[in-house]
Amino acid sequence: MQPLIIAHRGASALAPENTMAAFRLAKELNADGIELDVQLSADGKLVVIHDRKLNRTTNGKGEVDKLAWSEMKDLDAGSKFGDQFKNERLPLLEEVFEELGGQFLINVELKNADTPHNGLTEPVVRLIQKMNLIDSVILSSFNDMNLLEAKSLEPRIGRGFLTIPGLVGAPDRRANGRRLQFTAIHPYFKDVTARMVRHFHSRSMQVNVWTVNEKKDLLKMKALGVDMLICNNPKHAREVIEAA
Repeated sequence: MQPLIIAHRGASALAPENTMAAFRLAKELNADGIELDVQLSADGKLVVIHDRKLNRTTNGKGEVDKLAWSEMKDLDAGSKFGDQFKNERLPLLEEVFEELGGQFLINVELKNADTPHNGLTEPVVRLIQKMNLIDSVILSSFNDMNLLEAKSLEPRIGRGFLTIPGLVGAPDRRANGRRLQFTAIHPYFKDVTARMVRHFHSRSMQVNVWTVNEKKDLLKMKALGVDMLICNNPKHAREVIEAA
């Protein structure tokens, strides 16, 4: 069985990360899904962006959770990637769901690992419920408390525990996986072993690896039997996997 090809922050090797341009391109390139990051703005909007600060990917400055959506919605999130993406905007999670929800898998990473009690998880879960996307969304986080809350709110939504590189094999991580009943483990690809894949598959959990881009690494992950390949260029990943 072939692993699913999931476009990391959209087709982020080919378009500005976490933008509708990157998500649409991933769909055009026949990715099986996209991975994206979501944070809360100061006024409670679900903003799709990876960094806590706007500086790296937009022409704005400041921290996402300190600014209202009105201060971010018109920022240019594309020009730093390339002139052809000038004026590409930051999307809200609802916009992504409205256009692409139900068409393929959407992996939503809850970007509040350091502040798991800031209220991010519930509105994300409620939006998934409202838009009837329970079967086509998986939530992921480096903080298990987010996933425990998500389970209590809506146990039918898939939950992937992101592991810090080098720590995935620690006994406490495996114990957490059983205790909180994650549906998936999301390790850094360099940490993945055949033993790990067997371990989690024996517990009916998926192994979804990030962020794997080189041909040799893609082929190794396929050989190990992982379930999803989260990658920056879904076109390249598809070509490698299907040619093997």
